[in-house]
Amino acid sequence: MSSFLSVRDLKVHFPTVDGVVKATDGLSFDLEKGSTLGIVGESGSGKSVSSSAILGLHRRTSAIVSGEILLDGVDLLKVSDEEMRRRRGKDVSMIFQDPLSAMHPYYTVGNQIGEAYRVHHDVSKKVAKARAVEMLDRVGIPQPDRRVDDYPHQFSGGMRQRAMIAMGLINNPSLLIADEPTTALDVTVQAQILDLLQDLQREFESAVIIITHDLGVVAEMADDVLVMYAGRAVEYGTTKEILTRPEMPYTWGLLSSIPEVGGDPNAALIPIPGNPPSLLSPPPGCMFHPRCTFQHLVEGDKCETELPDLVPGSRSETHLKRCHIRDSYLVYEQEVLPQIAPDLVEER
Repeated sequence: MSSFLSVRDLKVHFPTVDGVVKATDGLSFDLEKGSTLGIVGESGSGKSVSSSAILGLHRRTSAIVSGEILLDGVDLLKVSDEEMRRRRGKDVSMIFQDPLSAMHPYYTVGNQIGEAYRVHHDVSKKVAKARAVEMLDRVGIPQPDRRVDDYPHQFSGGMRQRAMIAMGLINNPSLLIADEPTTALDVTVQAQILDLLQDLQREFESAVIIITHDLGVVAEMADDVLVMYAGRAVEYGTTKEILTRPEMPYTWGLLSSIPEVGGDPNAALIPIPGNPPSLLSPPPGCMFHPRCTFQHLVEGDKCETELPDLVPGSRSETHLKRCHIRDSYLVYEQEVLPQIAPDLVEER
């Protein structure tokens, strides 16, 4: 049985005067209906670029897109522009990172939500407005019949994000992509937004891709996690596997950069050294090797010369890693975990 969304060898390259930027380079993953996939990684790792390709947002750009994006068996890279417009917002929808810039400042919130509905339904403005009020109420905006006539700048950050969610879900899409949906929101509002997304996912049975750099959001929302680095997947598995038994040094670095709740407040964080590589001229071999502090565990110069494949890890066939280190889970448990979570080591 095939997956509801199946991405295979997706490449998104941007030609520039300095060369080709390989923003996404051979990405593959699957997503079932009703499930949530968290995509994590530093800025510039290719998270948003790959998701924009699913919506066909690179069609009017210079981007060279190849591979397969199968949504319920239909390859979205092969459909016409008109067919993609019909599907965008109806079959697949997106919640953008910054609702203030994503929403038009000169139109009311209700007008914009209603327009998203009218694009796919032959209804009057009155019917579309009533549907917008219904959705604003569904996402928890008080007095929706009055707020529907307000402009985006009259909404708080959390309310604008709720309005964006209402717009994204107004056509009951089968696939919802949420790009950093809780960025710049305070912690209590973040929790409300995540709870709302989970409630609406259960109601609409949508498949959800959540793009984030916040592993707390992933722990709360995702069933599976895809870790990206320099345009490639470097680790893929269930949320529990990725957060408790990661097998890729880059993932170890992400986890080490987060303060432990309830831990020693004076404990130093362990940041990942260096900076992400240039996608114009990425390093040979494993693209993470210039920043990796565990190269000594690999014999010879494989890290510098050979790009590791994305293969099953040491403990599970479904947990994939892109790393030359053998039995890397043991390295994590014996060397990394005692530094970042000594209390957890004692419990084990």
